[in-house]
Amino acid sequence: MIQRISILGCGWLGLPLGAALAQKGYEVKGSTTRPEKLEQIREQGIEPYLIKVGDAVEGPEKESFFDAGLLVLNIPPGGRHNPEVEEQYPQKVKAIMEHIHSGAIEYLIFVSSTSVYGDENREVTEADKLGPATPSARALVVIERYLALLKRPQTTVLRMGGLVGGGRQPGRFLAGKKDVGNGEAPVNLVHLDDCIGVIEAVVKQNAWDETFNVCADQHPTRAAFYTAQAKKQGFEPPTFRASDQLAYKIVSNEKLKKALGYAFKHPDPMGF
Repeated sequence: MIQRISILGCGWLGLPLGAALAQKGYEVKGSTTRPEKLEQIREQGIEPYLIKVGDAVEGPEKESFFDAGLLVLNIPPGGRHNPEVEEQYPQKVKAIMEHIHSGAIEYLIFVSSTSVYGDENREVTEADKLGPATPSARALVVIERYLALLKRPQTTVLRMGGLVGGGRQPGRFLAGKKDVGNGEAPVNLVHLDDCIGVIEAVVKQNAWDETFNVCADQHPTRAAFYTAQAKKQGFEPPTFRASDQLAYKIVSNEKLKKALGYAFKHPDPMGF
């Protein structure tokens, strides 16, 4: 039974996740690259660590941080339009995996993204061929495939949709923009509460060696969602141009719901 959990990356997801796990009785360790954030992490009931990852893992107490049964690997690639991310991000993750190779960590949750799928203009599932269109998405695919080759730790990959909640204001994203394209394309989003809920379910049910899409049940159009969010948050709503050519995907969450018996707390993004 997992008792100690280390979360590499205590940002938008990692910090509230760590707090939720600590409240459930787990011993939680959390990392940051910023010394000024250590106290904020400690206030959430998480043991804070200063960890930096480049070509190698650095930190004054890194061995203690990685002394856990489960590692939640939650460092996004960043640099969405930076081609170098395709080399830099895999190097970072491989440095982490080499560092923990002979250690205590038996299980790994890797936070990936639904951006690994291409726009097929249809529903996509975990069984579908991947078609990443950006450097960061291609970097995620490289790591997913790399982790699949490792015998240890046992890894579950969570491909999360667009992240909403926890102070993120999606109404800002397109506020005031004119003639935005692809307005009738469906969105694939997930609320922070469900990101945390799914991770808790994976841990509790020992759902390892799996890949799951983590995405709300409903898929409203971009125009409907971002217009509603802008109005709700007091921003100028965007306008969308009519277009005959849509580029989209509808990410299915059926495998997750069946395997874990999980019911989304926020199934419809229009209610976010």
